[in-house]
Amino acid sequence: MTTTESDVLPNGLTIEQARQESARAYELDRKHVFHSWAAQATLKPMVISAAQGSQVWDGEGTRYLDFSSQLIYTNIGHQHPKVVAAIQEQAAKLCTVAPQFVNDARSEAARLIASHTPGDLDHVFFTNGGADAVEHAVRMARLHTGRYKVLARYRSYHGGTQTAINLTGDPRRWPNDTATAGVTHFFGPFLYRSQFHATTEEEECQRALEHLEQTIAFEGPETIAAIILESIPGTAGIMVPPPGYLAGVRELCDRHGIVYIADEVMAGFGRSGKWFSVDHFDVTPDLMTFAKGVNSGYVPLGGVAISQPIYDTFAQRAYPGGLTYSGHPLATAAAVATITAMEDEGVVENAARIGEDVLGPGLRELAAKHPSVGEVRGLGVFWAVEMVSNPQTREPLAPYGGGSEGMNAFVAASKSNGLLSAVNYNRLHMVPPCTVADDEVREALGMLDSALDVADGYVS
Repeated sequence: MTTTESDVLPNGLTIEQARQESARAYELDRKHVFHSWAAQATLKPMVISAAQGSQVWDGEGTRYLDFSSQLIYTNIGHQHPKVVAAIQEQAAKLCTVAPQFVNDARSEAARLIASHTPGDLDHVFFTNGGADAVEHAVRMARLHTGRYKVLARYRSYHGGTQTAINLTGDPRRWPNDTATAGVTHFFGPFLYRSQFHATTEEEECQRALEHLEQTIAFEGPETIAAIILESIPGTAGIMVPPPGYLAGVRELCDRHGIVYIADEVMAGFGRSGKWFSVDHFDVTPDLMTFAKGVNSGYVPLGGVAISQPIYDTFAQRAYPGGLTYSGHPLATAAAVATITAMEDEGVVENAARIGEDVLGPGLRELAAKHPSVGEVRGLGVFWAVEMVSNPQTREPLAPYGGGSEGMNAFVAASKSNGLLSAVNYNRLHMVPPCTVADDEVREALGMLDSALDVADGYVS
């Protein structure tokens, strides 16, 4: 939907003002900004002029439904008034303080986070984002166990810093992998593209656990500090693990004295319809990383939730790590406001209901209608649409690690219809804010339906 010149965007700018600001912003971006994960000279980034709830407006004043949640982090939606107000109030009160000093925003954020973490994960080390949370979780595990090696699954993403990118199990690791990070990869369960020739979830679970057990045995259990798993892998495909898999991983870790790290950076804080995705599987990790949804990305924040045994390791022994901005007051004040609003407004419950009653059923209807959809899968507001060029052979619409004409045409049609969604190789991820309304989901499904007509033209 395109607005008129006299219309006013949610941030108070007229369309003409937005166009003028956007033109200058774009010019300066292309002149000075170096973008991540992109070839710089060919990039044509979209300008965002305004945002509200589940909607954004580009530099021309065109409205889009944001079913990407940006990088899958605006769990409470854009510009939530309670979070914006909390940041403003904290800025007026105390903008910054070094991490060795107590500040009330950090203390309350830690209490609120610990009130929702599973089991005995009652201590919180704050970081600036998800990648450094993973870095510190691995460091803690190595120091706690006296071991070095870490196991991580293929089809995963853990961040862009050195250890985190080496843990990552997708092609973004390849140019950065020096094979010196002490990381071994294994296959996790993914029935649609099973590595284990499984035909049922039960077979997939059993065979995936047997594969992991053998990997541990051949790597040497006494050499392994940790196993790290996204509770539900995010950008790698939103593959919900089968019942019993994470419990099996927990048992293997207990048997061999291995630290179990749950990566909840993307999957946490309501995204799957639970406070943390690991809650779906009734297991408690030893360490849990988080970021993104803890304050919907309004101010950079991440962290590690720490179990009592690992806390005890550092009770009388200094932990050799820290960050200048750990527990920054503006970021943690935003977290306090976000978590409080989520509690008061039933945001997690809304995400669960949307997934069960509206988004999940709607995506399954589209899958039955369109031959270009091989599978839809997910929970809450955390869904993937697996695109194929041949539904019988399950040939992906774009190759692993690459793109294709068909996928490009499909993505362009989605955007032209007014739908922003996250895309990775042959997958479209439908990941709106946890606050999304029923009518917005239905509108987005209509936009997707039309775009899938384009993708169907590339099916053989």
